[in-house]
Amino acid sequence: MAQPIIITQSGHYHYQQTEPSDLLIYVLCLSSADIDIEVEQTVPNAQVDIRALAYISNKDCARIHTHVRHLASKGTSHQTVKFVLNDEATGEFFGDLNIAHGAQQIDAQQTNRNILLSDNAQMRTRPQLVIYADDVKASHGASTGQLDETALFYMQQRGIGVETAKQMLLKAFVQDVLPLTLDGVVEHLQQRLLELGLTEEV
Repeated sequence: MAQPIIITQSGHYHYQQTEPSDLLIYVLCLSSADIDIEVEQTVPNAQVDIRALAYISNKDCARIHTHVRHLASKGTSHQTVKFVLNDEATGEFFGDLNIAHGAQQIDAQQTNRNILLSDNAQMRTRPQLVIYADDVKASHGASTGQLDETALFYMQQRGIGVETAKQMLLKAFVQDVLPLTLDGVVEHLQQRLLELGLTEEV
């Protein structure tokens, strides 16, 4: 697989897969940003994996929009987009997945998961699937809520303090989509984790 693309700034990013390649895109947003990603698959057997994390606070606003267009058969696209919103932060995810007529045997998945750390944080999510072929597997899911109270209770029953339990859950949420070992990521994310009390090395 080719080296992953890492996006950390606002902008419109367009990628066209004109050969059966594997494309891996990481997005990391730690302040207000407007990020628009467009991927077009024009040949069979192309694969794209988009993994995005917006982790913002104060009154910041982060918008992540993805547009994936399957124009040829046997393509694959996986999207995992997560937001962690604190204070009065606002997040928006718009996911546009389009499978063209004649683009058969497509496997396309889109997932958006969001955690609100404050009652004043707001999240808007708008998945959109437009499918013109019949031999495809396409799915999308979205969820917005607070940290899992059941998991917090379970961890506290085993002697883990509530703040430490919250930090562990947040760290697991982050690492699931954006590995901290990825070059260039840990430097950006370290300070934000420290602000939440994750003082150990990540």
